[in-house]
Amino acid sequence: MADNKTNSGDAGRKIEKLEKSRDEWRRLLTSQEYGVLFEEDTEYPHSSPLNKEKREGTYICAACYLPLFSSSAKFESGTGWPSFFRPLSGHLGTKTDYKLIAPRTEYHCIRCGGHQGHVFDDGPPPTGQRWCNNGVALKFVPEGEPLPHLRN
Repeated sequence: MADNKTNSGDAGRKIEKLEKSRDEWRRLLTSQEYGVLFEEDTEYPHSSPLNKEKREGTYICAACYLPLFSSSAKFESGTGWPSFFRPLSGHLGTKTDYKLIAPRTEYHCIRCGGHQGHVFDDGPPPTGQRWCNNGVALKFVPEGEPLPHLRN
């Protein structure tokens, strides 16, 4: 049932997959990060400090550190989770999720496969999309600070 669609390529640049066992990820991440990223759990709404983050910067995958969103695409959705109207091109993949019976579009980091959230068609212009993300699945890097090296 997985669509495994990806967003259009990042100017043709291919992102290499990061292969790690579930045990390796368990050792590297907190239990909450692991649960959301690799067991597809969902954090409680309004629990993430990233909801209130207003600085310029980049949101990266909490597992492999791949940049996923720019702060310029963040908006207040009122849902209780960090929301964006556009991801960084080619950095997320999607598949159809039937967990709530009605199909939803789930998205994940294209590099490590970590579950980030779901995308909906009720966002603001210019895309009309709401990429609703678990805050625990992201880390924020303020503008002016270097992005961490991608995790190996």
